[in-house]
Amino acid sequence: MSWQEELRNGIRTAEQLAPILGWTAEETARRAEVIKRFPMMITPYYLSLVNPADPADPIARMCVPTLDEFGPGGSFDTSGEASNTKLEGLQHKYAQTALLLSTNQCAMYCRHCFRKRMVGLTGDELNRRVDEAVAYVRDHREITNILISGGDAFMNPNHIITRYLSELTAIEHLDFIRFGSRVPVTLPERIYGDQEFLDTFAKYAQRKALYLVTQFNHPREITPQAVKAIRAMIERGVQVRNQTVLLRGVNDSGETLGQLLSGLTRVGVVPYYVFQCRPVTGVKERFQVPIQEGIRIVDAAKARQNGFGKAIRYAMSHPKGKIEILCRLPSGETVFKFHQSKDDADLARVFTRTLAPSHTWLDSNLNGI
Repeated sequence: MSWQEELRNGIRTAEQLAPILGWTAEETARRAEVIKRFPMMITPYYLSLVNPADPADPIARMCVPTLDEFGPGGSFDTSGEASNTKLEGLQHKYAQTALLLSTNQCAMYCRHCFRKRMVGLTGDELNRRVDEAVAYVRDHREITNILISGGDAFMNPNHIITRYLSELTAIEHLDFIRFGSRVPVTLPERIYGDQEFLDTFAKYAQRKALYLVTQFNHPREITPQAVKAIRAMIERGVQVRNQTVLLRGVNDSGETLGQLLSGLTRVGVVPYYVFQCRPVTGVKERFQVPIQEGIRIVDAAKARQNGFGKAIRYAMSHPKGKIEILCRLPSGETVFKFHQSKDDADLARVFTRTLAPSHTWLDSNLNGI
């Protein structure tokens, strides 16, 4: 079916999913309560990657609602996005980078989403005035790149994507423009099945460097359809990078993560971050891996790489900045370094902390929690 039909036929209710996964009436009712709080959307394509016979299936884990999402703790804004918002839908945390929240829609609502507060729910934080956002970027010459995100940036209609590209590629001091999208993973035909979409990127890639930043989290997501979508973008002059989230039950082994990184580089995608899963409400209890364990997993995955895969950084997006998680010393301390910082005083700062085996994050004072 076409990508438009995929969206129309998306799985949105527990009742639709119950016969596929064999839920009882009670299980269906309980999952329906989760969906009322955190919406569900699964494309038929992505659901076809799920193994219904495996109760621990990693693909299902990323798309099927569970009662864990009602777990206690966590925060809906783990990176301080509210404090970085300068205009409706525009954030400016790091001097060189602006972030645009262009939509609250995704082809699939990932259960580990760090913007669960808004995706599929509310448009209160979105950019509705492209002209104001463009004017802000134009007036702030320290901004050298912009990330168009959401939601999923590729869920915008073609005319909106064209508007962003037309306006932003005309700004001289922008070196490049990034689009954040998981569509190559969840709805690849949105890319290779839309000639207007592809022609738009081919046109504007001649004017400014364009990047697609996507998120493959498991080797089974690298399907022929996903590869076709990736290659369609590369052939139009768009460079493709990947940011993986370290997720409990999905890619939390050196072997699985290593296979993912190798698979990506094999098809022309450069992995550049493995992110520590954020302590988001509805996510924290189910998906976070302790930092000490994460270091071992990432190091084991890197040891399996033959080139670009070794260049990944294991990092967390903290309110104070993007903090690289480097290593654990023989003394037991964990070494961190600011890869990007909100405040100049933290620029490239290295620090150590003694973490408990259960610690999955750093608090506002950069102590383990």
